[in-house]
Amino acid sequence: MKTFISTFILIFIFFMFVFFIGFGPNNDSKSIPFDHEQEGLNKQIVINFSHVVAENTPKGQAAERFAKLVAEKTNGKVKVEVFPNGVLYAEGEEVNALIRGEIQMIAPAYSNMTELLPEWLILDLPYIFKDDEHVEAVLNGEIGDALLSQLKKHNIKGIAFWSNGFKQMMSNRGPLKAPADFLGQRFRIMPSKALEDQFHELGVKTSAMPFNQVYRNLESGYLDGIENTISNIYSKRFYKVQKYMTISNHGYLGYSVMMNQEFWDSLPKDIQKDIEEAMDETTNWLYTESQEINNDQLNMIKITSDILIHVLSDEERESWIDFFQPLYEEYGEKYGKRWINEIQKLSN
Repeated sequence: MKTFISTFILIFIFFMFVFFIGFGPNNDSKSIPFDHEQEGLNKQIVINFSHVVAENTPKGQAAERFAKLVAEKTNGKVKVEVFPNGVLYAEGEEVNALIRGEIQMIAPAYSNMTELLPEWLILDLPYIFKDDEHVEAVLNGEIGDALLSQLKKHNIKGIAFWSNGFKQMMSNRGPLKAPADFLGQRFRIMPSKALEDQFHELGVKTSAMPFNQVYRNLESGYLDGIENTISNIYSKRFYKVQKYMTISNHGYLGYSVMMNQEFWDSLPKDIQKDIEEAMDETTNWLYTESQEINNDQLNMIKITSDILIHVLSDEERESWIDFFQPLYEEYGEKYGKRWINEIQKLSN
């Protein structure tokens, strides 16, 4: 009996030895081929880029172009995942999500940043920008760099200003040719005190609702009108639920492109350099491309709709500018005339 037990124990030990030698954890690397491509995926840096407009807008196209350039310049080490149309975060949510680190990259309208940075309200003054060349000189130069640097105190890395285009006025109540034509209407605006103040000067009730709620409120008649760029008016089909549009070029819609500061600081220096190069190329491309997109889409609106379009004459434009002069005085006192003066110098 003892011999049988001893033999059984020896056989058991032998099989256990064979099992651990042949199938144990130390033999995994020999029995399973190593997947080098999978290792590369584990090291890939993913940047989730959230924005709230359609892919066929200037910002939508710029986001896709930027993602492609980053992939090329980093040889696939960095992947920019673009989430358009507010699928991740709505207009009023994305800035706080970025600060909390829930998303790595956003490009909100600079009007949406004015609660954090009141000095940026100057950019929303009506007719602060003369033309597209003036916009580029301001936002792509020293003034733009100075404004973006202010974001760091909020755990945000300011990278660039992107262009969309000049804003136009729309209404269902009648043509908007003079400031008096706005009286008593309700307009959707972005959440900016400067925008709120200028529309209140016109006698307009304002509603700072999220962008993705605008169409149905225009359609229902809750809103009488809006201000926006041609590309947003076209991509969201606002012209289908509005009767009148005025080409006023009264304000500019620009975007502040930014990343979470901690995420940016965690990136290797060579990756930061590649991202900045991709951003510079995209930004320069967009200044021209946004003008072409807006021009092409204005023509499409004219061809495909019955909306009545009025272009401000030089005299009408001057009357609008004169009407808003008190607002310039007020904002100069509150936020400093230096910004206004520096911006206006570059218009010459």
